[in-house]
Amino acid sequence: MERIILHCDLNNFYASVECLYNPALKSVPMAVGGNEESRHGIILAKNSLAKAAGVKTAETIWQAKRKCPNLVIVPPRHSLYHEISEQVREIYKRYTDRIEAFGIDENWLDVTGSTLLFGTGEKIAYEIKERIKNEIGITASVGVSFNKIFAKLGSDMKKPDAVTVITKENFKEKVWSLSVENLLYIGKASVEQLNKIGIFTIGELAAAPASVLYSHFGKWGQDMWYYANGLDNSPVASIEDKEQLKSVGNSITTAQDLANNEDVKIVLYELAESVGWRLRQHGLKGKTIQITIKDSTLKSIERQVTLSDYTDVTAEIAHWAYKIFLKEWNWNKKVRLLGIRVTNFAGDECEQLTLFQDKKHDKQRKLDKCLDNIRSKYGEDAVQRALFINHKIDI
Repeated sequence: MERIILHCDLNNFYASVECLYNPALKSVPMAVGGNEESRHGIILAKNSLAKAAGVKTAETIWQAKRKCPNLVIVPPRHSLYHEISEQVREIYKRYTDRIEAFGIDENWLDVTGSTLLFGTGEKIAYEIKERIKNEIGITASVGVSFNKIFAKLGSDMKKPDAVTVITKENFKEKVWSLSVENLLYIGKASVEQLNKIGIFTIGELAAAPASVLYSHFGKWGQDMWYYANGLDNSPVASIEDKEQLKSVGNSITTAQDLANNEDVKIVLYELAESVGWRLRQHGLKGKTIQITIKDSTLKSIERQVTLSDYTDVTAEIAHWAYKIFLKEWNWNKKVRLLGIRVTNFAGDECEQLTLFQDKKHDKQRKLDKCLDNIRSKYGEDAVQRALFINHKIDI
């Protein structure tokens, strides 16, 4: 039986959510962007008026404002976007349990087994699109095809609030005239190399000799040829499938370059709070703690230490991260970015207990879990370390 795959893409997602909660933004060119003064000033999403003025996602705010001086910038609210994304996924679950996320605003759905109940793939796509609009208040574009690559391509072909169907019968007509850059996973470097050997369209890629592609790209050349010819057979994951985490980390580019150990300590503890919380949420503990340091010239180093025992304790992660920093950094240059990553995992179910458990570790772990509960109920700032109160820096 031929597969029926949908790719659902929520249009201008961040901007659409902000307009949903503040309808006045619909009548002005607006964009969701980072803090312009703290080096995070890029456009994350924009509404149709801003798009018409030439504003592009990922460009800097100052570039966008040169094109559109009256552009309204609103800060991102990621917790709200995740909440809306989950509400949309609940709509998808009415049609299938084979749902695979491709970012917060994009999902593949395998509805092959749902057609007897709900009709054709195209009918399901229109139903889902209208439910999102009527129940959530934002729009989506949906691609319908027989594989994931062409379903994604379909959702990109017509926006906003549209359905595009690509079948085995029409894909050569609809797809092959498009530039190779439209094909999923083919990035800028691959496009440049393909152009150098005379391949500019997806059809030209599909017709290229396999030997030529392999000589230039190796196995990746074969994969691109498969995608262009509609031969992608990768499955859509089930919502029950969970990706096995190999590491948990976080990093931050600071508002001002850091110039002393105390400021670094504050930032590392902030990062450890996030990393420790995520480890505990996933029921994971790690033995290896890695830090990343980028200096003011954008050169970076990574260093790590492997502990004798597994940990998910915030204070221990911060302690070892700071200890690595003190050993490795000589302050020839100021620090622009810091990151912490924990790897080498064991879950709670496979952690080996010893006869002589570290009582301090056990107390710290219980304290962390207590703080997690308080912050979940009352917000992240409900409880703070004295370290942050006595020594506050802008990050």
